[in-house]
Formats: sequence, structure tokens, C-alpha cells
Amino acid sequence: MQSPIPTIAPQEQARVRVADPSSVFMAMESRFSCRAFTPQVPSRQDIETLIQAALRAPSGTNTQPWKVYVVQGQARDALAEKVCAAHNALAAQPELAKTQYPEPYDYYPEKWVSPYIDRRRACGFGLYGTLGIQKGEHIKMHLQHQRNYRYFDAPIGLHFTMDKIMGRGSLIDYGMFLQNIMLAARALGLHTCPQAAWNMFERIVLPYIGAGENEMLLCSMALGYADETALVNTFRTERENAAGLIQWRE
Repeated sequence: MQSPIPTIAPQEQARVRVADPSSVFMAMESRFSCRAFTPQVPSRQDIETLIQAALRAPSGTNTQPWKVYVVQGQARDALAEKVCAAHNALAAQPELAKTQYPEPYDYYPEKWVSPYIDRRRACGFGLYGTLGIQKGEHIKMHLQHQRNYRYFDAPIGLHFTMDKIMGRGSLIDYGMFLQNIMLAARALGLHTCPQAAWNMFERIVLPYIGAGENEMLLCSMALGYADETALVNTFRTERENAAGLIQWRE
């Protein structure tokens, strides 16, 4: 089967025009954090295709700091069980977060301020509200959060690592690579959910996937076909208006 990725000679890249600009915008607009997937398994070719396309992401001096580990089938299920067990133990003993499950890097700030805390709360209240989970229903919240560690039933789990020696600039590079993956997935009819929730269980994940001691877990991602009947997939977070974010100087 022919790859959907067009072959473009380097000297031609600057002259290429996108034939259907709306499809590019549609890929961006239709991407969302999918939290329920069907059992249908994407083909290995599709997975390789979207990652190959994502490799065109820019990186400082072309360092390309990304490493991708794919889990599926029994390997996926076994890792999910291991991390869910740890998640349950952590709920019973929260102090384990510092002693057993320190995160590899600070994804969130130590102190929350507006407008970020407001957006965070709106996201949490909106998601749990969609699912009918009320404030104080800790068991339901725990079980919903644990859906992360079952990849929201997606048949494919992606885990992304980076060499610890790399600097913070590589996190910017990695973000562009991850976005490329998510947009390429839309081109193939697939959906994704990027997940930082896995990071705290790095000590479990890295040895399991075969990562080296020099690597750190950057994030994970669920990949598959969206369950269009799932209530949770009706939830959407709001975005700011571009006009309020742009500062013009002329």
C-alpha cells in the first residue's frame, strides 16, 4: 500500500502549496483529548506512517530528542495493570508520591495563579460535570482518573522519552513533535489523548518498555478510534479568542 505521505524534494518544499487548506485547519479543529476509544486496532502501517510524518517537526539544531515506545495487546494490558495497582496504593498512602513516585520534571507550577488556575478548574469541573461526578465523590474521581492508566480503552499506548542530558529547549521541540503526531492521527481518522498522568509512574513504565537509565518519561498518549457514542467524548474545553492574545506593534 502506498504511503499517504507525499514525497517532496528538499529544493521543492518552499514552493509547495497546500491544495486543500481547509483540511489542515480541520485537523487542528477536530483534535480533542479523546477519553473513550473503540476496540478497533489501528494498523502498524498507520502507526508508522503518522510517526514518520511527525518526524518533520523542527528541533533546535536538528537534535531530534524524541524516542517512541509503542505498547499494545498483552504488553499494553500488563503495563496498565501494574500502574493501576500503583495508583490504588498511592490513593491509600499519598505520601508515596514523594518517596516512590516522584515526577521526572515539573509539568505544573508549584503555586497556581489566575488565569491558569481558573482554566484548570473549569476543565476539571466541566469533565466531571459531564460524567455526573459531584464534588466530594472521591471514589468516582479516583476511578475516572485511573482511566488514564487504561489508556481510556485505546488499544495503542505511546510512551515518549527523552535523554536526561538534554536541556529545557528540547521540551519545546518535543511539543511540536507531539502535535504533529496528533494532527497526523486525524489525517488517518484516528484520535488521541496526550497524558502527563503517567509521568509519576516513570519508575514502573521505563523498565517495562525497555528504556535506558539515561531516559526520562516525557509523557504518554492513547491512540485509536474514538467511541462516538461515549458521553465523555462530548466534553470540550474552551479556548481563548486570538484577538485577546495578540499584541500588535506597528
